[in-house]
Amino acid sequence: MAATNPTQSRTQPFTQKITTFLWFDNNAEEAVNFYVSVFKNSKVLKTLHYGNEGPGAKGTVMTIAFQLEGQQFTALNGGPHFKFNEAVSLVVHCKTQDEVDYYWEKLSEGGQKVECGWLKDRFGLSWQVVPDALFELMEADGGKKSGRVMKAMMTMKKLDIAGLEKAAQGE
Repeated sequence: MAATNPTQSRTQPFTQKITTFLWFDNNAEEAVNFYVSVFKNSKVLKTLHYGNEGPGAKGTVMTIAFQLEGQQFTALNGGPHFKFNEAVSLVVHCKTQDEVDYYWEKLSEGGQKVECGWLKDRFGLSWQVVPDALFELMEADGGKKSGRVMKAMMTMKKLDIAGLEKAAQGE
């Protein structure tokens, strides 16, 4: 008997090979709705509910597949057993200071502004809001300016492109 294609039974097959899976206590739906509201090119793909077998209460949200800027994620209401920590973070690459400002303020609302472009959102997930200019300045002149840029970055909470550019110039 020939093997069947495992995606044939899915109504929406996964389009990427690796998907980030985020474990929440019991607020996955709230978190997903928040993330989808922050990122413009985003949507909820599918919500699955617990059945009679649990471990969650029958009818409550078990998982939510969603997409942020074309990247697929899955959120799970898995209970209080595991918490997010800084060992894993999501990086938001920004082209302008306006983008940095927008994502910094939106994602840190109700959370914690840390340092060097890092923050924790109100669900405990760590994010890095990073302007593309940081990487460009670090690589400029074969990395000769990177020490000054790094030193300036270490003094910032939200990254400031103008401040990084001044540091690169030696100001």
